[in-house]
Amino acid sequence: MHKIGFDSDKYLKIQSEKILERIKMFDDKLYLEFGGKIFDDCHASRVLPGFRPDNKIRLLQQFKDDLEVIFCINASSIEKSKIRADYGISYELELLRLIEKLQGLDISINSVVVTMYREENNISRLEKTLKKRNIKMYIHRPTDGYPDNVDLIVSDKGYGKNPYIETTKKLVIVTAPGANSGKLGTCLSQLYHEHKRGIKAGYAKFETFPVWNMSLLHPVNIAYEAATVDLKDVNMIDPFHLEAYGINAVNYNRDISTFPILKNILLKITGKDIYKSPTDMGVNMIKDCIIDEEVIIDAAKDEIIRRYYNTLCEYKQKTCEREEVDLAKSLMDKLELSLTDREVARVANEKAKKSGANILAIELDEGTIVTGKESEILSASSAAFLNAIKKITGIPDKEYLLSPEILDGIYKMKQKTSYNTSYFLDLSEVLIALSICSVSNPIIKKALDELEKLRGCEAHCSYIIGKGELNALKNLGINLTCEPNM
Repeated sequence: MHKIGFDSDKYLKIQSEKILERIKMFDDKLYLEFGGKIFDDCHASRVLPGFRPDNKIRLLQQFKDDLEVIFCINASSIEKSKIRADYGISYELELLRLIEKLQGLDISINSVVVTMYREENNISRLEKTLKKRNIKMYIHRPTDGYPDNVDLIVSDKGYGKNPYIETTKKLVIVTAPGANSGKLGTCLSQLYHEHKRGIKAGYAKFETFPVWNMSLLHPVNIAYEAATVDLKDVNMIDPFHLEAYGINAVNYNRDISTFPILKNILLKITGKDIYKSPTDMGVNMIKDCIIDEEVIIDAAKDEIIRRYYNTLCEYKQKTCEREEVDLAKSLMDKLELSLTDREVARVANEKAKKSGANILAIELDEGTIVTGKESEILSASSAAFLNAIKKITGIPDKEYLLSPEILDGIYKMKQKTSYNTSYFLDLSEVLIALSICSVSNPIIKKALDELEKLRGCEAHCSYIIGKGELNALKNLGINLTCEPNM
């Protein structure tokens, strides 16, 4: 069994209580800026073993009757078809995916706001798609005077130029399909319009990381920096919180640098000095739900190493800059971590060196490491997967999950129909073949019934695998790293 270091049930209880407490601070409603992933928060579940990937949606469901959601998307993300690296789909498609999933849970979607609009052409396509789903779309242009001229920002010529979004619930979640989508600006614009109408609305921020009441050098907080090297987020001691309360609190550079502006804007809108620090704005209760500090520390260190490996591969593929690699390496150095600390990587690389072949290694739950070697018939991922599932289910090594006849038949078909020089079966093809064969073969059915046991396992490949196999491993819940070799 994977070691557990975090209590998700306790988290849902005390986090919902904290949000309810914040709602009660304001007479009419709360606009809650909601950061990170609503669904599938795999980073949190990796660094906080026991954190369920769907915790955030479970949290929202507790407020379902008093909640509505506004989505934000930056116009330039639509225009440039910006891709989410983790899902391999555009921000626009991710937005539609999130809307569909929330509606399936009976969570009310108020509207979509296209932010920072500068006459981009492609938004008409999104507008038509949303109209078919009976979802309103609003357009926010850049705010005149931002960030220095608070009098202009908080006026009819600033936020007042944005359309007012009518909301009816006590809790309004403002979220987005990715970073830099204009969530804060949308919240502040709404606060301006609400107060102008005599509605006493407030603002708060929900983000899982960094964890404000853990140390600056805690591996969980450093893992957050490792996850955001592309954004160049840097954790810092919140100087405003330290001055106001004499307590060290961790926040990140963007929130700290913009706080004086935000504080002045909130004061101008509401007439009240509500928050003394950017940390005050948050409602994060993560630290209170950690039940095994050692497990959390080890998991966070593992994540930092994984992130460094990912950055090395991205640099090799020319999808990131050298600066990001150097930043990821500096985070490794802070905790004196090395790539050799990843045992599954050491095993894969040693086997690859000895055999002269591509190798993928998978570390199973109990610590056993199984490997797979690329052959004429199977990719390294396919071979490792078959060996892993045999080990998990206790199927003897001599037993075939896929008979040589089936493998040979698929191989020959690929030779006839594919223009590739390699015809081996990749992991997606093996999974399809196994699914078909499981109908008549109880051994294969038994193996497929045990796939859940691979979720959370660590794996390493001696080369950068293709997107198809990468997605197949992700879907199995396997945490993969690769050597930066093409």
